[in-house]
Amino acid sequence: MCNKLANKAIYYVFICLLFIKIVFNSFIPDNLATEYIAGAVLLGAAPCTAMVFVWSYLTDGDAGYTLVQVAVNDLIILIAFTPIVAFLLGVSNVKVPYNTLFLSTILFVVIPLTFGYLTRRSVIKNKGIDYFENVFLKKFNNVTIVGLLLTLVIIFSFQGEIIINNPFHIILIAVPLTIQTFFIFGFAYVWAKIWKLPHNIAAPASLIGASNFFELAVAVAISLFGLKSGAALATVVGVLTEVPIMLTLVRIANNTRSWFAK
Repeated sequence: MCNKLANKAIYYVFICLLFIKIVFNSFIPDNLATEYIAGAVLLGAAPCTAMVFVWSYLTDGDAGYTLVQVAVNDLIILIAFTPIVAFLLGVSNVKVPYNTLFLSTILFVVIPLTFGYLTRRSVIKNKGIDYFENVFLKKFNNVTIVGLLLTLVIIFSFQGEIIINNPFHIILIAVPLTIQTFFIFGFAYVWAKIWKLPHNIAAPASLIGASNFFELAVAVAISLFGLKSGAALATVVGVLTEVPIMLTLVRIANNTRSWFAK
């Protein structure tokens, strides 16, 4: 899994360098292209820990396996996210304070995870597991969605001038993100076929490798580069492209179900 995370981030860097720095170099100033790459790196280094449950459900994936994947990804983020991002940004000639990156991980991963764990224990102890799963959790069904949408609205408000004046940049960012997502899914899916894995394992395994923890990427991009930065814009483009792309991959997985062992 650690290798998967590192390789995934490297794929992001390679493809973004290829498209932004080489293919589209004449269209984007160097400093802005560098920020776009930084945003793509943050997306690539943040493995999915939430939406993969949706993709797994839509492909009839094994729920237990999906849960283990997500749990391992949470541990990877805690341990490997900071050093991998620092290394890959360094390779891409993007200088970021290591302490700021480490602090961002604590603020956006460690603290929420700790409070979530303590809240779960407290509610179950006082009200029981049935209340926690059927009453307490349902109270927060829309909180994450509203929070994410509010973040996007704020970012687009600050990025409005860039988007209006440079809509082509949005396309240039979306192209490598789209290609890498299909590439990673295809690579993992074919490998699962070679290993003769059942479809209910192959599908979620490939989808979780292709999807991202975009909430973390957006938050860290804002912390490191600012709300008006190209890095923040790149992560937002990642958010907007992920859902339609992942739904396409879900359909591909469902249409190729017969390829895999029962």
